[in-house]
Amino acid sequence: MTTCALIVAAGRGSRAGGGKPKQYQLLGGKPLLRHSIEACLRHAAIARVVVVIHPDDMDEYRAATTGLENQPKLAPPCLGGAARQDSVRLGLETLAHDPPDMVLIHDAARPFLRQDRVDVLLEMLKQAPGAVLAIPVVDTLKREDSGMAHGGVERQGLWRAQTPQAFHFSDILTAHRQCAGLALTDDAAVAEHAGLGVRLVPGSEENFKVTEPEDFARAERQLLLQLADIRTGQGFDVHAFSDEPGRRLMIGGIEIAHDRGLAGHSDADVALHALTDAILGALGDGDIGQHFPPSDPRWKNADSAAFLRHAADMVIQRNGIIGHCDVTVICEAPKIGPHREAIRARIAEILGIAIDRVSMKATTTEKLGFTGRREGIAAQAVATIRLPA
Repeated sequence: MTTCALIVAAGRGSRAGGGKPKQYQLLGGKPLLRHSIEACLRHAAIARVVVVIHPDDMDEYRAATTGLENQPKLAPPCLGGAARQDSVRLGLETLAHDPPDMVLIHDAARPFLRQDRVDVLLEMLKQAPGAVLAIPVVDTLKREDSGMAHGGVERQGLWRAQTPQAFHFSDILTAHRQCAGLALTDDAAVAEHAGLGVRLVPGSEENFKVTEPEDFARAERQLLLQLADIRTGQGFDVHAFSDEPGRRLMIGGIEIAHDRGLAGHSDADVALHALTDAILGALGDGDIGQHFPPSDPRWKNADSAAFLRHAADMVIQRNGIIGHCDVTVICEAPKIGPHREAIRARIAEILGIAIDRVSMKATTTEKLGFTGRREGIAAQAVATIRLPA
């Protein structure tokens, strides 16, 4: 029995503010959508993950999934429609080319999906055509009239529906085809309209939907509570200047004009090497030489961004986030100051974090030592990561 997760991320999310669709806004340094994708990728029973995106969001999607390109379970995205119901139907039609047995339909804006809730949903599908996560209503409900309370609503038997909502694939695809054009609130409503029974499965309050600006603050607090293992690592690297004609000087992931490049088996990016070691140190997982031996011809003249991205991916695999990084480049020349912001932006891009989580500095040794004699460049870095307790 195969299971696919269909993540709906084609909305505009305007109520959240922020100047871009909420699913691409950052939570803990990573796009909101990425948290939902990673939660689905982690579950052993989910064989494939497909994201439904807005036709205008392909560049945002690529940026949000940087580093996940080689994940075999993450399929290419498909394009959504004018309304959520249209987007789900189009996503299901995409899956129909290689249909799974079961499908979990999940909102991109619910980043805290618990793995055990997926287990219960899939178990419930052995008894019913559909199953949805939901929470019983416990608050008193009031009707409103011109801003005034106007009578109550009986809360007995009322539940707040969440996602994922799980279905046998062929059943929900048929239901969506039958209900095309109707304005139904969620996939459970589509199933019910088509005559399918849907079982309620207790959800969790932490699986809330990010909707308003204040929800991001709540989500940030919840994320930090989950990632209570705070670790710091440091890295140091040095490279001599090369006599090789035409050798490029790479620092912090960008090329800097200079009369000489740095000697090294890769592109000798001293800043990225130091930062890679800092992240590996925080993970307690060796150093850059163990992961990318200089004796291996694959890394000759390699872009050091691949080394740093590998370290970032290792944090992701441990279900963690990179909280902050601080890099200092030590040299007499070239001047790093004019390139500081470009380097910060490039490091943030490689790591998939917000630029305000990247610090970049430069200093000299007052003409002392090998850097003072302009024989090479050194760099040191500190990285802070957060892992699940």
